[in-house]
Amino acid sequence: MAEIIQERIEDRLPELEQLERIGLFSHAEIKAIIKKASDLEYRIQRRALFKEDFINYVQYEINLLELIQRRRTRIGYSFKKDEIENSIVHRVQGVFRRASAKWKDDVQLWLSYVVFCKKWATKPQLSKVFSAMLAIHSNKPALWIMAAKWEMEDRLSSESARQLFLRALRFHPECPKLYQEYFRMELMHAEKLRKEKQEFEKAKMDVGNLDYPEEILNGELARIIYKNSVSIIKGAEFHVSLLSIAQLFDFATDLQREIYDDLQALHTDDPLTWDYVARRELEVESQPAGEQPATKQARAVELGRKEERCCAVYEEAVKTLPTEAMWKCYINFCLERFTKKTSSQFLREKRLERTMMAFRKAHELRLLPEFQYKQWIDLLLHHDFLKEALEVAVAGTASFRDSVTMWQMKLQVLINSKSPDIAMHFEEAFVHLKAQDCLPLWISWAEWSEGTKREEDTEAIFKVKTPCSESCGHRERERMRERQRHRQREKQAPCQEPSVGLDPGTKKALLAVKGTDSVTLKNKYLDWAYRSGGYKKARAVFKSLQESRPFSVDFFRKIIQFEKEQESCKMANLREYYERALREFGSVDSDLWMDYIKEELNHPLGKPENCGQIYWRAMKMLQGESAEMFVAKHAMHQAGHL
Repeated sequence: MAEIIQERIEDRLPELEQLERIGLFSHAEIKAIIKKASDLEYRIQRRALFKEDFINYVQYEINLLELIQRRRTRIGYSFKKDEIENSIVHRVQGVFRRASAKWKDDVQLWLSYVVFCKKWATKPQLSKVFSAMLAIHSNKPALWIMAAKWEMEDRLSSESARQLFLRALRFHPECPKLYQEYFRMELMHAEKLRKEKQEFEKAKMDVGNLDYPEEILNGELARIIYKNSVSIIKGAEFHVSLLSIAQLFDFATDLQREIYDDLQALHTDDPLTWDYVARRELEVESQPAGEQPATKQARAVELGRKEERCCAVYEEAVKTLPTEAMWKCYINFCLERFTKKTSSQFLREKRLERTMMAFRKAHELRLLPEFQYKQWIDLLLHHDFLKEALEVAVAGTASFRDSVTMWQMKLQVLINSKSPDIAMHFEEAFVHLKAQDCLPLWISWAEWSEGTKREEDTEAIFKVKTPCSESCGHRERERMRERQRHRQREKQAPCQEPSVGLDPGTKKALLAVKGTDSVTLKNKYLDWAYRSGGYKKARAVFKSLQESRPFSVDFFRKIIQFEKEQESCKMANLREYYERALREFGSVDSDLWMDYIKEELNHPLGKPENCGQIYWRAMKMLQGESAEMFVAKHAMHQAGHL
């Protein structure tokens, strides 16, 4: 192996001598290059090969090439490139060939090879790389497209690109993306030939001897691809994608018309077809180009007419194809137009009216999906239509009883409308929903209760208190009165859905929410306790929850921070909190141990002599990377402390 490496180093000597002779590198730098190159050569010549060694070799050579370029620019010397750069490029290509032969399946390695060749190698060399890559990775359409695009755009060889697409389609006869890019390529080729012909005609040159077939100039090859592809790949989406590509080329109007007519004939039962046809009305000019409206008001009226035509198509569509998907397209269009900024009050009102009407009709036909109920309620709330928003929310929860989102929307409407029985509706939601899905509702309920300044009610939401017999009887009487009031409200407001028998107070947040979701509630509870009752109350909450697993580190950090904000910050309390936190997270969180040590060092009542014991406890509990991080942080702290 040493002889091979020595030979390869000697092969480098001519280029290194040239680098030193022309003043790009000093003698010391050349010696450093030889030393580094020897090390890299040993790594890629040993018996057990590693891909990282080849990548490091290539990266070093690329860095060297870029450094040579910068120094050439600095001194203004551009000669001897064949002896220097080309020699390095050939060597890197050899390394890439060895690596790609060893790790054939690594697509990223091949792509790195391609990127290198695009920047440093010649075009014929890159063509060979693409051929070698596609011979192994013929099952990846994206690589075929990449190679064909390069042939078309960089080598300017339409014929080579065409051959690559035809070969790719033999491997992937049902790949939509291949047909789309092949279709685009043929249209680009036709456009290129048309421009060439125009330039020759402008120069008054004879084009009779040049090969410009009229069929190709008119996009006949693209039309053949279109016909073949739609016979294989069905569906309006693919059809529309080809039409969108054809619309990028002005000369292909006949082809565009043919694709458009076929779309309407073949895919009448697809909502995407109607959606495309309707939106196309926005692009149709109703007046000649020279007679466009001049004033803002006239332009708004014209845009309103276009939108009316779009909606007329949608109205016909939902009659012909009365499905949820079709109504979804219609409503999405109305919402898109409504969110468009305009200074015209007329347009804004018209768009809002259309949007509301579309929502109402879809709702009446029971063809409105859940997420569009949410969009509808958001729109109604935005415009302060609280009564209608409540009716929609009630209808939404009736249709989607197990949807947390719908119940959230209903409760939000009730909160906005300042309903007097919001707590009962929260309880009602919990009856219909699974306990594991209710976390957002518990948080919303607690935030609403806190906003109403009802401290006892908020406390009850988070946690049930153990009642005595007297309070139990009082609570039962209150429940009965509440049910009677609720039945009276139902008679007075028939639009609301009937209530179920509720038992307020039996299923509070910290009992109902289990597992990791309860962690969020505990943090919220502790935060609220500190805001509402200060440190004393927060400590009481912490004490009541300290054995109620699971926890998060933030739960303990919050109570530690609350303690440190007190005028008389007690070190005994801090030790208690840190010890409790370390019982839960001492084996994984190195920061907790470090903060504990810092407290002992910095607190006026701290005991620095405890730091050694804390350190050794940490080393026993922490494992792997956590232990290494702790040692590093402790060393840095010690150095700074000294």
